[in-house]
Amino acid sequence: MPNNSTAVAKTLKIGGEIEINRLGFGAMRITGAGIWGEPADRDESIRTLKSLPGVGVNFIDTADSYGPNVSEELIREALHPYGANMLIATKGGLTRTGPELWIPLGRPEYLIQQAHTSLRRLGVEQIALWQLHRIDPATPRDAQFGAIKTLLDDGVIRHAGLSEVSVADIKAASKIFKVASVQNRYNLTDRTSEDVLDYCTAQGIAFIPWHPLAAGDLTAPGSLFDAIAKRHGATPGQIALAWLLKRSPMMLPIPGTSKVAHLKENMKAADIVLSDEEFAALDSEGKKRGA
Repeated sequence: MPNNSTAVAKTLKIGGEIEINRLGFGAMRITGAGIWGEPADRDESIRTLKSLPGVGVNFIDTADSYGPNVSEELIREALHPYGANMLIATKGGLTRTGPELWIPLGRPEYLIQQAHTSLRRLGVEQIALWQLHRIDPATPRDAQFGAIKTLLDDGVIRHAGLSEVSVADIKAASKIFKVASVQNRYNLTDRTSEDVLDYCTAQGIAFIPWHPLAAGDLTAPGSLFDAIAKRHGATPGQIALAWLLKRSPMMLPIPGTSKVAHLKENMKAADIVLSDEEFAALDSEGKKRGA
């Protein structure tokens, strides 16, 4: 296969102003089973967090609901005071009543309260990026967006984003505040947010794909995916991340792990350059498998 390729940008700007590396870290898996309580190996989770600056990560995505509170607390313990180039993004709008239980709660007073408590847990004077974890169907959408506008106006947060939203949601929110990021499920085989990604790319909005490494049976031995991975001396996960990085200049993958070795493996994806033909072949195969 020809080796021609299109250059892939290494950085993007959150809100058009905060430049970060395009391969971040998702801090959900540093908590316990079911994203509940303390991690099984707390020391390794701390070591993983402490390793982030050394492997080029300057964007960490967390949420008050991870633990709950545990992820934010561990980030502060491991990395505070944060370097000038480290952006800690967090989310609010989900309550937790047990392992794997996630309940939307978008009452304005609750969202404002949670942003303030995240501020204190993280030990920052202002949250650089705060994202609405889910739009609560039981609360008027504009009331939730209004709470975010209040947090921006009061200086509690610098930039704001949304998660699991449609293009219509983004447009509605944009009438009230500037949307800096969108975090939707997206990977090679799950392309249901393709229109959202395209809209974010056109508008200069960072698109943060969660569950980025999923590839289903695309990675089976002898598959196209397997052949491309072997050609690059890479793992399937690294190829999945390299494909995401090439898909859009506003793509900001956040693979998560609680292990230092896995973190270092994931970060090597930033150095993999897929040819245009490899990208197109994976794109086509992913769409077929996800149909």
